[in-house]
Amino acid sequence: MTQRYPIFDRKELHIRGLEERDHDLDLSVILPLVPVADVDENLIRMAKRIQNAKQTGAPVILMMGAHVLRASVQRYLIDLMEKGYVSCLAMNGACTIHDFELSLIGQTTESVSRYIRDGRFGLWKELGQINDIVNQAARENQGLGEAIGRAIWEGEFPHKDISVFAAGWRLNVLQTVHVGIGYDITHELPNCNGAAYGATSYTDFLRFANLLESLSGGVVMNFGSAVMGPEVFLKALSMARNLSRQKGQTIGNFHTLVCDLKSLPVDVSQEACKTNSDYYFRPWKTMLVRTLKQDGKSYYVQGDHRDTIPALWAAINQT
Repeated sequence: MTQRYPIFDRKELHIRGLEERDHDLDLSVILPLVPVADVDENLIRMAKRIQNAKQTGAPVILMMGAHVLRASVQRYLIDLMEKGYVSCLAMNGACTIHDFELSLIGQTTESVSRYIRDGRFGLWKELGQINDIVNQAARENQGLGEAIGRAIWEGEFPHKDISVFAAGWRLNVLQTVHVGIGYDITHELPNCNGAAYGATSYTDFLRFANLLESLSGGVVMNFGSAVMGPEVFLKALSMARNLSRQKGQTIGNFHTLVCDLKSLPVDVSQEACKTNSDYYFRPWKTMLVRTLKQDGKSYYVQGDHRDTIPALWAAINQT
């Protein structure tokens, strides 16, 4: 059938190798595991909730945007997984790219302002390997997160020791990737299959929703995800509560933490009014207010991920 509207012909794209790209970050910025002296009281409170969740077998979920990986805190995240303090990492699609690039070449992050000017932004041939992994995962009915983790762990990646995805696969920690079509540079490449991304990311979403059925007594954290984290959590929690209600059960008594750069009031237990621009900051109204019941507690910590992730790690290990 003839297309009513024309589509972009990706076969005409000029794809270059990563060896031609300048990078803003390399392995030298990855932070070592070191003690943190000054820890926010809310992180200490959350650390106790996480320790209790681990003891009782309740899930500890960490949702994050890709800037967390660019903050060079990989060793902290991997150590938390190794010690059993994280049950699930829920990430956006860009997390796969930074993790893949660092694992493969030890560098990541191109200059958007430089490469967008002449149409080179995102068009790097090695990133097609990510699409190949996703396409294969769709054929095998796998989730996107597990497919990336397995490929890095089992493949020829010189720096897989700092790969969060490889660690998740190795440790059998659930890793879910929640993709928006057109959001990520891998979607520019000729071998991108939107249906494969949809299938594998939706499998991850259903796995995430399934985990939320056991959320009572657990913890949900969001580092730097203004849209993906709150929206995925909101829908998945509604699904999980729908099933629980049919069984005569409830999902409550869980605790939430949001860490971001935005300045919020000390008391985040009530959402902002609609005339306030803060009302549209989804992590506050969704993760800190609306999804909680009276038996839950929410915490907000303002700060850079380069500070808050190590501080949370320190609070868990030192409390």
